Amino acid sequence: MCLQVIMKHIYLLAFIFCLPLLIEAQPRNVKVVYTEDIDRFWNAYDSVAITSDTAKQVDFIQRLYVDKGTPGLKAFMKARAYNAKLWVALINKYPKFWKSIRANTLSIKNQVPAITKSIANFRKLYPGMRPAKMYFTVGGLRSGGTTNDDMVLVGAEIASADKNTDSSELDDWLKNVFKNQQSSNIVSLNVHEYVHTQQKASDGEFLLAQTIMEGSADFIAELVTLKKNNNAYVVYGRMHEQELKEKFRIEMFSSATGNWLYNGSNSPHPDLGYFIGYAICQAYYQHHADKKQAIKKIIELDYTNEKQIIDFLRQSGYYAEPFNKEELLKKFEKLQPQVVSFTPDINGKEDVSALLTELTINFSEPMGEGYSISLGDDGKEHFPISGVAGFTNDRKSFKLKLSLQSGKTYDFVITGKSFKSQKGYPLQAYTVHFKVK
Repeated sequence: MCLQVIMKHIYLLAFIFCLPLLIEAQPRNVKVVYTEDIDRFWNAYDSVAITSDTAKQVDFIQRLYVDKGTPGLKAFMKARAYNAKLWVALINKYPKFWKSIRANTLSIKNQVPAITKSIANFRKLYPGMRPAKMYFTVGGLRSGGTTNDDMVLVGAEIASADKNTDSSELDDWLKNVFKNQQSSNIVSLNVHEYVHTQQKASDGEFLLAQTIMEGSADFIAELVTLKKNNNAYVVYGRMHEQELKEKFRIEMFSSATGNWLYNGSNSPHPDLGYFIGYAICQAYYQHHADKKQAIKKIIELDYTNEKQIIDFLRQSGYYAEPFNKEELLKKFEKLQPQVVSFTPDINGKEDVSALLTELTINFSEPMGEGYSISLGDDGKEHFPISGVAGFTNDRKSFKLKLSLQSGKTYDFVITGKSFKSQKGYPLQAYTVHFKVK
C-alpha cells in the first residue's frame, strides 16, 4: 500500500474517532445570549423623542424596534401583549424612569461573558442540560423575565433596575421590586430563568410545589455562579427562618400563594416563598453524597406529582418532625376568614324582590384591601352585580350593587383571590344562588 493511501486511512480513522467529540462540542459554540434588542429599542426611543406626533412615534417603534426584533422579542410581545402603541404610551408617561434606566440596560452587554460562562458551568453540573437561548429585550414594564419553551425572555427595563432607578412615576409593585433588587444580580437572575427552561412546564397546584420550583432555580443559580444569593428575600429569610418555616408548614399544602409568592405590590417582604424553596433544595443537596444526582433530582422534579413533591420535602430533612397533609390543611382552614351572613339574607331564597339594589356581605373578621367575585356556574347571563360600594369602616362588611329582573335566577362566587384577612389569609370561597320572585 503506497504512502498516500496509508495517510488517507489515518486521516479517515482520526476523523471517525473525533466525530463524536465534534458533535458534542458543537452546541457549546452556538450563541446563547442575545442583546441586540436593547440597542434597537434605544435607537427607536431617540427617534420618538424628536417628535410629538403620536402616529410617527408609533411608526418609529414599529419599524426600528419591533420589525427588526429578535425571535425572543416577538415571543415576549406575544406572552405579555406588548405592541408599539403600548411602548409609546409608556415612554411618554414615564420620562424620568426611561432616562434613569438606560445606562443599566446598556451595561447588560458587559455581563454576557459571565452569563455564557455560567451556562457552561451549568452544563458541567447537569450534563443533561438542553440548549436554550437567552434574549434581553426592553419590555413594557409587565415582566422582568419569563420562559417560552427553549427561550429565556428578559425584560431588561425591570431586570436591570435597582434602588437607584427613578421609580417615582411608577406603581407600588415596581417601586417594591426595584427597592429590593440589585443590578449586580443580573447574572444570577438570568441563570435562574435558564433553569426554568430545564424544568417540567407545570407550576403545580399547591404552594409547596410552586415554592420549590422557584427556590430550586435560585439554588441551582447559586451553585452555577459560585456567588452567594443575596436577594432581599434571602437575606430576610435567613434572619427569620424559624418563624417563616413554621408559618409555611401550616400553609404549604394550600393553593393560596399570596403570602409567599408574586406579592411585591402588597407585602413589605415579598417573595419569601423563593427563600423557603431555596432552603428546602439546599437541605436536600446537603443530605445527599452524590451531588450530581441531587442536582438532577432537583431539576427534574414533576411539579404536577404531589407524592413526588412531598417525598422530596421529606427526603430533604428540612422539617425534622413528621407532618400530615390533612391535619395541616385543617389548621390552615381555621386561619381563613369566612362569609358569615348577608344583609338581607338572600342566599338560597326563591322570593327575592326585584327592587333590591344593594347586598351586604358580612365576614368573620376584618378584611384587607382587595376584593374578588367571579361568575357562577350559570355564567354571565345570571350575574346580578352591577357595581360595588366597598367596605364598611370596620372592614367586616362589603357592599355590592345589584340589578335584578323578575323571575330570573342568579349566582356568583365570592373568592379568596383578593378577599383576604388583614393577616393575609384568603377567604374561604362562598357560592351565592337565589331566585327573584
